[in-house]
Amino acid sequence: MFVLTVDQRGSRRDVDRVDKLIGELDNHDLARPFQRTAGDEVQAVVTDPATVVDLALELVARKHWSVGIGVGPAEEPLPTETRAGRGPAFELARAAVERAKRAPARVAVEGADLDSAEDADTALTLVATVVARRTDEGREAVEQIRRGRTQTEAAQALGISKQAVSQRLSTAGLQVEIAGRRLAERLLKRADG
Repeated sequence: MFVLTVDQRGSRRDVDRVDKLIGELDNHDLARPFQRTAGDEVQAVVTDPATVVDLALELVARKHWSVGIGVGPAEEPLPTETRAGRGPAFELARAAVERAKRAPARVAVEGADLDSAEDADTALTLVATVVARRTDEGREAVEQIRRGRTQTEAAQALGISKQAVSQRLSTAGLQVEIAGRRLAERLLKRADG
C-alpha cells in the first residue's frame, strides 16, 4: 500500500492551495481520497504504483508541494476518513515528506524494505528532477502529446513548426520521463512486495 503525504511549500508566505488541490486530484484512482490532515498538508491512500508516480510527478510539476510516499502495510480495513488511517505506510509517509522538504526534487520515498524503497526513491527523484526543470514551453509541448496529439497536431495547436515541437520535447526530456516513470513504477511495486 502507498500513502502520500503532501505538504504545501512556503505556505506562510503564500495563499492556502489545499482545497483547490483536493478538488483537482479527485480524478485519480485512490483507495482513500486526498484529505487535509493538518494546516497545509494533505494525505491519500493509493494501491497502484502507476497512480503514485502520476500523482508525484503532477505535484512536482506544480512547484508548490513536497511529496512524501510511504510504502508498506496499513491497518485494514481502511477507515472512511483518510486522516484516520494508521500503520507503517502512514508513518513512513510522514518521514518521507519531512525528507522531501529538503530533497532536490521535493519528493521522497520511505519503505519497510529499505533497499527497494531507496531504489524507488532514486528513480522517482531522477524523473522528478527532469519534470521540475521543464520550461513553460516544454510543459506545453509535453501536454499536447499527453492529450494524444501528434507532433504535427501539437505544432498547429501551439502555432509553431513541427521541428520546434520536436526540439521542445527533446529539451523537456519526454523520453527520459517515460522511461523513468516505468522504472519508478516497477521499483515501487517491488518495494510494496
